Amino acid sequence: MNHDVVQYGLGGSKIRRRTLRWGYLFFMVVLALASMSRATQLVASHFGPQAALGQPWGQALGITWYAPWKILSWHSWGVEHEAVKQAESQAQMLFLVPQFVVLGFALLGMRKPKAGRDIHGSAHWATEQEIQEMGLLDGRGVYLGGWVKRFEGISALYRRLCGYASETQRYLRHNGPEHVLLYAPTRSGKGVGVILPTLLSFPDSVVVLDIKGENWALTSGWRQSQGQKVLQFDPSDAGGGSVSFNPLDEVRLDTLLAIPDVQNIATMVVDPEGKGLQDHWSKAGFAFIAGALLHCLVMVRHREKRTATLHDLGTMLADESRSIDDLFEEMLKTDHAAKVKECFPKDPTGGDEIHTFIASSAREMLNKAPNEASGVVSTALVNLALYRDPVVALNTSRSDFRVQDLMNHETPVSLYLVMSPADVNRLRPLIRLILNLIISRICEKMEFIEGVQVKPKRRLLLLLDEFTSIGKMEIVNKSIAYTAGYGINYLIVIQNIEQLNDTYGKENGIKGNCHVRVAYAPNTLETARELSEMTGKTTVVSEKTSLSGSRSGHLKNASVSLSETARPLLTSDECLRLPGLQKKGDRVVKAGDVLIFVAGRSAIYGRQILYFLDPVFSKRVKVPAPAKSDSLCPAVAGQEAKPAMQTEQPEAESGYAAYLKKQDKQVESA
Repeated sequence: MNHDVVQYGLGGSKIRRRTLRWGYLFFMVVLALASMSRATQLVASHFGPQAALGQPWGQALGITWYAPWKILSWHSWGVEHEAVKQAESQAQMLFLVPQFVVLGFALLGMRKPKAGRDIHGSAHWATEQEIQEMGLLDGRGVYLGGWVKRFEGISALYRRLCGYASETQRYLRHNGPEHVLLYAPTRSGKGVGVILPTLLSFPDSVVVLDIKGENWALTSGWRQSQGQKVLQFDPSDAGGGSVSFNPLDEVRLDTLLAIPDVQNIATMVVDPEGKGLQDHWSKAGFAFIAGALLHCLVMVRHREKRTATLHDLGTMLADESRSIDDLFEEMLKTDHAAKVKECFPKDPTGGDEIHTFIASSAREMLNKAPNEASGVVSTALVNLALYRDPVVALNTSRSDFRVQDLMNHETPVSLYLVMSPADVNRLRPLIRLILNLIISRICEKMEFIEGVQVKPKRRLLLLLDEFTSIGKMEIVNKSIAYTAGYGINYLIVIQNIEQLNDTYGKENGIKGNCHVRVAYAPNTLETARELSEMTGKTTVVSEKTSLSGSRSGHLKNASVSLSETARPLLTSDECLRLPGLQKKGDRVVKAGDVLIFVAGRSAIYGRQILYFLDPVFSKRVKVPAPAKSDSLCPAVAGQEAKPAMQTEQPEAESGYAAYLKKQDKQVESA
């Protein structure tokens, strides 16, 4: 299969016209030089070597050669010297006769009927100028692929003579606020072509969904060498290399926002798969967990001067030393407002509302029949089972960073959310919860000062590889329409369109709000059909000649007709046959082709990037990953996490509490 994009659609006609224009210009220049040289040599031959003729170029083949344009300086002699006139006449004939011949053929061509080349569609592959107008050649942002510039005609000949290749590849990068969607089947080169080049160059903060931990291993070392803080959160890591993150640290317990904060977390706990609160038990479990979670936060903060964890919540609900009704009574009768006041003596708000919320949740459970209440508690405990894992409990017992650090820390932050493929289903609820907290907290409120939006210190790229593996993230589906206004960009990677439709439905907000799409050779017909439709329709013009007259001898008449038909710029079967990566064993030896779509622009037929063929990327990827993640809170970086729900009192409030207050004040002042 020919890799030249001209085979698809009508790209060849434009190239032929451009070649003819350059060819005609070259013909004119050569013809003019030949005509002047003929006239010059005739005059020189007539007069012989004379000083008045000027300095010749030299001698060759027994002839003294003068510069072709010497005839122009000798033109003033034409009045007195007939030889000059004759030479000029011959030169004019030499120049004009070929012109009339070319003009005659052109006039014959003009007699042919003209076709409406755009009558059925005007789709075409984007030109270099169009790509430049898209802003993809600016050299910044997310890597999309490469665009091959092919030199033709005189330019190609010149490059060959100089020892250069007849084509060059330029990187296409997107640095705008629009989101990017990548269609890339497994083992098609998404890592080597988009993900790794982006992580080895993107200057701002990133959050990476990194199943297998490959991206951490290959890119975190370079990002750290550039002054970034690199954080690997692997909930199943028992070796101490992972950062810790307690989602409950994001609950603002001393404000009225504590209630929506716990409701947000409760939704993710009760709905670990993203299917929605579809049944009675899920809805009742949500109402109960929100109240129980807030109660747990108040009690642990008051009693132990620390933030409760989800492990604490599970332990509280399954406390074998008391009945569940005793817990309901405690929630109902505890003066939460007073405890909040003791924990936060500097004018906390929302204490009364927090107490009312918790007491209402307890009263609702006490009003249920014993079997129903038991079912609700059982549902809650099932969804909290993950946090009974001692390793997960350890890695969620404290926080080495805060969500607001991702965009407002002194240096960019790179957070890698790592999961072993074997643990994806088990750890999915926690990863979903963290992503939900990141998006909801950053997009909570837009601040303005004197009519100008207060922007964060830096942008945040959410690079979600194998996006559908974490289930339906409704917050992504809804927020993708407005997150760009808060400085968040998405790079979403899926294998095919069916994956996205199965998880989010055909009418989802993700496709419509990703204005830049990149597609490798698809492996399903539905994806191929969609890509074909996205390339658009083009008009194919075919010429038909009808002959009439004697079957032998001279034909008397010939008529030419043109017909215009529509066809996709790239048909679905041509999409399925897009050249992919060429491999020898496990080694990639040649890049495949790629389709790039920018909203409102012509499609781009490009070529994949292979980062290991680029000396800059090859050098960066060799920087080893750190043995241990950074911590954005050095005061607790070396502390051993304490088991949840300890009874002993800590010596004093940790330095991390002061760090949190400092961060909160920075956000308020911003």
